[in-house]
Amino acid sequence: MHRDSAPLKPSVSLETARRGEAIESGFLAALGHRVRELRNRRGMTRKMLSREADVSERHLAQLESGDGNISVVLLRRIAGALGVSLAEVFAANAASTEDGNDIRELLERLPSQRRREAMALLEREFRDERKSKAGRIALIGLRGAGKSTLGSMLAEEFDARFVELDREIEKDAGMALEEIFSLYGQTGYRRFERRILERVLSWEGRIILSVGGGVVSERETYERLLASCYTVWVKAQPEEHMSRVVAQGDLRAMAENDEAMEDLRRILGARAPLYRMADLELDTSGDSVEKSFTKLKQSIEPILS
Repeated sequence: MHRDSAPLKPSVSLETARRGEAIESGFLAALGHRVRELRNRRGMTRKMLSREADVSERHLAQLESGDGNISVVLLRRIAGALGVSLAEVFAANAASTEDGNDIRELLERLPSQRRREAMALLEREFRDERKSKAGRIALIGLRGAGKSTLGSMLAEEFDARFVELDREIEKDAGMALEEIFSLYGQTGYRRFERRILERVLSWEGRIILSVGGGVVSERETYERLLASCYTVWVKAQPEEHMSRVVAQGDLRAMAENDEAMEDLRRILGARAPLYRMADLELDTSGDSVEKSFTKLKQSIEPILS
């Protein structure tokens, strides 16, 4: 061996170590982003997640910032509080994109005639799905978008039964939502939500259903809703969401307003891809109640006629 080759070994080892550190750092950053995304999607503050997972806020803050090398046991608790499996915490949130790519590639490989047949088949299936949803409209979205106001107007216009799922949950539990969350946590509330949704879907006749904004974070419940109802994402700008909630008399939204607005934007950003799975998007930003109702009525009239 040449004498001048020996000094290269420490350099190579140092480069390998740096590369390993970069990989680990990237992994921790991605994991932290994923946990924060799941928390925002469920509409949970860090304090709420800390309480339900029995993990200190300091640990959560370090984890979400990518600085925390948290144990698997604690991570398992966090996953449970978020209502997902440990595998889902590590999974990239790209299922819908991958599904779309798979479908597109499949269609592109087909001969033109077969592709037309496939599109015709999808069209027939879509029409059948719409028929199965006839008479049931579900309004989803964050609080303050106008779901309750528009839903009650819609029910009166089309002689339908208006149902606010949260009110049905309160009646079933015999207590207010705040007490449900205090006693059973968010996981317990989601169990109530799924059970009461199934009950409502079994009712006969036309139904206009207003559903809590966090339903999209429960995959099975949300898929059931999407399959059974014509869903409408009622949305607005974050500032309008906040001002409408305050106008309803909930002054809690004004406490630490900057932080509350930032939380609201993060939640909306995390849930937007899920809300977009709805059959229709209705943007109420800057519109009067009457104008929003007119747009909604025109869009869903065929479903209720």
